[in-house]
Amino acid sequence: MPQLYIGNKNYSSWSMRPWVLLKQADIPFEEVMLRFDSFDAQSHFKAAVQAVNPVGKVPVWVDGDLAVWDTLAIAETLAEQFPDKALWPRQPQARARARSVCAEMHAGFTALRSHCPMNIEARLPEVGQLLWRDKPAVRADVARLAAMWGELLDAHGGPMLFGDFSIADAYFAPVCMRFNTYALPLPAAIQAYVDRVTALPGVQGWITEALAEQDFLDFEEPYRLAR
Repeated sequence: MPQLYIGNKNYSSWSMRPWVLLKQADIPFEEVMLRFDSFDAQSHFKAAVQAVNPVGKVPVWVDGDLAVWDTLAIAETLAEQFPDKALWPRQPQARARARSVCAEMHAGFTALRSHCPMNIEARLPEVGQLLWRDKPAVRADVARLAAMWGELLDAHGGPMLFGDFSIADAYFAPVCMRFNTYALPLPAAIQAYVDRVTALPGVQGWITEALAEQDFLDFEEPYRLAR
């Protein structure tokens, strides 16, 4: 059976994307969780993941002697392997747009990602309020996301960005987790989309297992001294 190598569910936003995609699409796989101990070259995590990925990062999709890393590469590989699942939108223009917004997420929104690291267990509205007040780049990232999601929901009628669930929704699921944690202000229609993504069975499965980890890693939580 193919394997998906991931990091801690509470923290690893990159791992969350393909895991949720696989669960929502009902594609069987074996999970291999590699706990973050540190990201130093000598860490147990680095040694374990480099056995399947020379870059030393998760996630990694391993299917026989094929190893695929990078979330976009994994998504494209799964879409090719399981064409009946319609992981990308079926309509060509919508499919091209979905690839564009995933690539934008992949390369952008650095302020939101750096100042609001994913932490599913935490509820940090007070941190979110300070970031909203003091970090204009965070406000700009949120404004762009709200505009993008609003346009797509209007164009395709919801409930997901392209109507039915797709790679795009899996790709933005970790962003929804950040909005839940930091309680950043969102328009009502965008908050409703965040709530719908949070309620997806695949996302709920990830959240449940993240909460069960009970694993406090101080290097992942610069804003907290303890849990």
